[in-house]
Amino acid sequence: MPEVAVQMDANTELNTSRVATVMATIRQRIAGRNLTPGAKLPSVRAMAKASGVSTSTVVDAYERLVAEGVILSRPGSGFYVANQAAPFSLSDIGPKLDRAVDPFWVSRQSLEADDGDLKPGCGWLPPSWLPENGIRRALRTLSRADNTAFADYGSPLGLPPLRQHIARRMAERGVEASPDQIMLTESGTQAIDLLCRFLLEPDDVVLVDDPCYFNFQALLRAHRARIVSVPYTPSGPNIELFGQVVAEHRPRLYITNSAIHNPTGATLSPVAAHKVLKIADQFELTIVEDDIFADFEYTPAPRLAAFDGLDRVIHIGSFSKTLSASARCGFIAAKPEWVDALIDLKIATTFGGGRLSSELVYKVLSDGSYRKHVEALRSRLSEAMFNVSAKLKNLGIVPWLEPSAGMFLWCRLPGDANAADVARAALERKIVLAPGNAFSLSQSARNFMRFNVSQTLDARVFDVLRDTLRG
Repeated sequence: MPEVAVQMDANTELNTSRVATVMATIRQRIAGRNLTPGAKLPSVRAMAKASGVSTSTVVDAYERLVAEGVILSRPGSGFYVANQAAPFSLSDIGPKLDRAVDPFWVSRQSLEADDGDLKPGCGWLPPSWLPENGIRRALRTLSRADNTAFADYGSPLGLPPLRQHIARRMAERGVEASPDQIMLTESGTQAIDLLCRFLLEPDDVVLVDDPCYFNFQALLRAHRARIVSVPYTPSGPNIELFGQVVAEHRPRLYITNSAIHNPTGATLSPVAAHKVLKIADQFELTIVEDDIFADFEYTPAPRLAAFDGLDRVIHIGSFSKTLSASARCGFIAAKPEWVDALIDLKIATTFGGGRLSSELVYKVLSDGSYRKHVEALRSRLSEAMFNVSAKLKNLGIVPWLEPSAGMFLWCRLPGDANAADVARAALERKIVLAPGNAFSLSQSARNFMRFNVSQTLDARVFDVLRDTLRG
């Protein structure tokens, strides 16, 4: 008799689990707008067949969702989504991954960390490494400026002197663009967001590197794109697989870093650049080239936009990495016929430009001290790269390559260590790390971790890594 009771309890738990699974599926479809307010749900029989459960399980799930107000029952007609749909949730429509390897995890932990926490996994420099004196001088100058700089909207295209300055900087790296081909944005992230709004429809395919900057994935998920990836090598994307993926999936966009790749620190070779552009031309692929790390380079690496002349390539950047993340200012450089449409889109979404931030950035960039700051920063990062790399190697943490510049080391952990487990353990000791699968669409980087060398100089980081890897 007790054995029968145990069996009945097990069956009850199993049925409850199946009901919960069906309910979660419906909620996820509603959150992702696959089922909109007023839409009819699949019939009980169709849902049971699709889910591999009994019709009674689906009836139970539907009735519970009715009780919660998520769906409505119309006798003789079926079940419908309630008019008050759940708020859109990126986490609901994304893959159900461990939170430690979610594309949002590193950003949220880094941004929400206390001042005393260590952040070797974050993507920015410590405040003490930024040009504080230059920013303060620019702020003092702005405080004496005409009050229109404080009160008026900026023009949608952006501050003319800053756009002229950006055009000169781009020319130094081989990218030719007139100031009228450059539109200022609030950040590099907003630049990509505007381009996704401009170029993509829901369910369009977008190609990214694997690994790639995790916020590319987050943004594309927000735009309901289908994301595919291609492995990244020390000289650029794997060209053979790049061609295969483009031919098979026909992506609308390819989003990548130029110059210093995030997270690997790799540099695109001229040969790879030419082959990528040849494939892009063959399959009418548009490329968004993120040049956010340009000022970290000693010698300019090949830019796709330089070879392409801003035909299929859109070039973007910002100043958050070397100047200030608080002064939000980025840019888009594109062919002239697209810039006018992007201006309309910018007006629709943000109205005017961030004039005060643009004025501040221009004052700092046009100050002769900024060039000296960048030169000193490159030297400081090079020294940090050497020291951090050596200390990581002593722990058995091996860089994938030795970058020529920048602030990132993409490293393999010893043995079969799971980077997500290491990151969770480190977080308990107030250290934010960046586990590899946060950057990998294919989830093939569980044994990798990205280190920001400027944020990995504290001895406590290595103590925690040593203790965690031993444990």
